[in-house]
Amino acid sequence: MAKNWTAIVLAAGRGPNDPMAKAYGVSHKCTLPVNGVPMLRRVVNALQKSQSITSIAISIENPAIVREALAEKESGIAVIASESSAPLSAIVAIRTNPAFPVLITTADHALLTPEMIDYFCGHAEHNGADFSAGLATAEVIMKAYPQSVRTFFRFSKDRVSGCNLFAITNENGLRILEKWQYLEQSRKKPWRLVAAFGPLALIRFAVGALSLDGAFKVVSSRLGLTAKPVLLPFAEAAIDVDKPSDLELAEAILKLRN
Repeated sequence: MAKNWTAIVLAAGRGPNDPMAKAYGVSHKCTLPVNGVPMLRRVVNALQKSQSITSIAISIENPAIVREALAEKESGIAVIASESSAPLSAIVAIRTNPAFPVLITTADHALLTPEMIDYFCGHAEHNGADFSAGLATAEVIMKAYPQSVRTFFRFSKDRVSGCNLFAITNENGLRILEKWQYLEQSRKKPWRLVAAFGPLALIRFAVGALSLDGAFKVVSSRLGLTAKPVLLPFAEAAIDVDKPSDLELAEAILKLRN
């Protein structure tokens, strides 16, 4: 596998009232320790150890937070000012240094591993898509962690959860980020996401007739690009640290890894 991917880590917080930062008494969510290591540092460690990533950029509102989270590991990492939303932050980060292919992930992906990164990048590199999204099936997740509470999207017989891993392999793939910016407020309401791509797609989704591949084909057709899912065999890829129960689960998983 070629080590030619640019990684962008979306790390902007939700301000001083971020519920996780307040609950655990830290200055910023991405500095929250997970088994003693700040989340952002865990993500950067995984990216640095992967066989795919050649450079890393962090999108965040305050560079001092990066220094706090990474300490001596900050060298060589670009820090880019975040924008008003995750998709706009990603667009600006890519425009700042348009070196494709680009992997986008998030600072709360505390269970991210080099193996997950390389699996995803390898499949995104070979599937011919302008844009790829990492997903895990409900079967994979619930078999490993039946206690985990996740948001699943149902497409016909498929139930999947997002893994906060996205690939943009060329300029054309940016179109989906521009659309994502518009849809950001609907991300937990899948019928609104589908409705944005036309009434026929909404009807097929409502009656359970829209398959996962079908959904990506609709997106591809409407946006004039090629979008494909990458199904990951790692249940942990779908577990980010967004609430206290996530933190408890992540720490339990990491203790078993050690």
